[in-house]
Amino acid sequence: MAKRLKPVDVVVVGSSWSGGVVSAELSKAGYKIVCLERGPKRVLDDFTGVKDELRFTNRFELMQNLSHETITSRTDIDEVALPVRTREEMMAGTGSGAGSVHWAGATYRYWPYDFEIYSKTVERYGKKKIPEGMMLQDWGITYKEMEPYYERWEKTAGISGERDPLGERKSDYPNPPLKESPPIKLFKQAAKNLGYNPYQVPSANVSQRYENPDGEVINACMYCAFCTQYGCDFGAKADSLVTVIPTAQKTGNFELRTESYVRRVLHKGGKATGVMYVDTKTGQEYEQPAKVVVLGAFTFTNNRLLLLSGIGQPYDPKTRQGVIGRNYHGQFNITFRGARGFFNDKKFNLYAGAGALGGTFNDLNADNFDHSNLDFIHGGAVELRQYGDGAIASNHVPAGTPAWGPEFKKNSIHYAHRNMVVWYTPAIMSWWHNYVDLDPTYKDDFGDPLLRVTYKYTDQDRAIAKFGVEKCAEVVKEMGADIIDKDDIPQEFDHIYQGGHYAGGVIMGSDPSTSALNNYLQMWDMENLFVVGASAFPHFGGHHPTATVGALAYRASEGVEKYLKEGGILAEVRESNTA
Repeated sequence: MAKRLKPVDVVVVGSSWSGGVVSAELSKAGYKIVCLERGPKRVLDDFTGVKDELRFTNRFELMQNLSHETITSRTDIDEVALPVRTREEMMAGTGSGAGSVHWAGATYRYWPYDFEIYSKTVERYGKKKIPEGMMLQDWGITYKEMEPYYERWEKTAGISGERDPLGERKSDYPNPPLKESPPIKLFKQAAKNLGYNPYQVPSANVSQRYENPDGEVINACMYCAFCTQYGCDFGAKADSLVTVIPTAQKTGNFELRTESYVRRVLHKGGKATGVMYVDTKTGQEYEQPAKVVVLGAFTFTNNRLLLLSGIGQPYDPKTRQGVIGRNYHGQFNITFRGARGFFNDKKFNLYAGAGALGGTFNDLNADNFDHSNLDFIHGGAVELRQYGDGAIASNHVPAGTPAWGPEFKKNSIHYAHRNMVVWYTPAIMSWWHNYVDLDPTYKDDFGDPLLRVTYKYTDQDRAIAKFGVEKCAEVVKEMGADIIDKDDIPQEFDHIYQGGHYAGGVIMGSDPSTSALNNYLQMWDMENLFVVGASAFPHFGGHHPTATVGALAYRASEGVEKYLKEGGILAEVRESNTA
């Protein structure tokens, strides 16, 4: 029997950027907030002195334990999906701060083209440019409307960067870019020689001590190289643990409950009444009533909770009707493909680095180049990153080198500081056959169905990846590499869910028949339920998603506050849809 707790104004599921931003903004406004996080409590001191590659990179200590709950995966709607069982196959953050703690820090805005992708594609190329089966649609919001929210998130996170020569932004980043290391200088010069417009990767690894508008301090990056898959013991990487969670806690209106596994959104008469969750330490079930429910968790969790709770119409691929689960997409093994260069006479200090220390350019992203004679739409960014090589994972040798023996040993030693990779981060479009639903066979510890992912690559995916690899190889050649190894293009999906860049399923838009949310991330079908995170993306842009997740969280925070004050579906949304 679930114990009923004292009602609060808002219950938030998830403590990463989505849930953290909403919690901070609403608690500052005076509302009583409870935030539920399924993983353990974590603080910065937990990461002190634990720069341990084996523990975090190889054994995935910050990631979800998939023996309790995972996903199932298949490539075709007629196949039987099988569970993804190892954290090497799927990494999903958990614990206080969740995925914001272990992210690298690369921070990009999506392009104006992204938010109006259907309209702008048809306007320039005509409807025939869009392949049959591609679920292309506008987001129901424009870049101009999004820009203030991007700026708010960048100021909260203290983003360090320089302006993209091709970008559209009104203000500079809050902090100057990270250092321009020799590899970055080499990359930038090569890109300029080829006619591109390179600049420094915008970074949440902060370049100098910074105090954000809420008074939270983020320290200067030490270039220690322990960013991706690690918590930052210096407090130099912007995450929810050093920004929005402390801000919320200082108000006295916020409570974070960890090891709290949410199983259902409770609802009655067309409105959410709260959530039901389990304290995984004791096994006790609780009902947390609230005026507003905010799902601010990972894409998989947001989708699964709605499906388990019977909220919204599930997507049916046979009829292509329904909204919950449609437009699922993400950056899988076919993305981050490029070319690795090996240098015989140039040597670099590749142990120093940071998660977002790097150079990039966007000449081949969005619709910044003519697609008239290309067999794909959109594009991606070309990047070089100096993460800082780990002793275990960084043993790159040229193709054709034996996997063991004297030649392998010789090459691994010689090229240890003489190799760099340039990759492409292509946009991922949505297709009718890629979606999520509940698995009919496999269940979690509580007997609830697991989320089932149905996903396969398309000609669009393979074409854009091949295009990107060739462009990366040209840059590496211009950098002066003596040996260039180009990545192969996977032909079929391999069921590897690495990186955490998965989106869609609970998408935003202007039409309730093709979207679950309005542009405040408020559900059309349940006006006091907001679903915040990358699950709202109708497609995946040619960049990392975090800045857009953060910006949308600020937009959603405004929506929740408007709802609490005014009630109903927001008036301005109704007006924009009937205009």
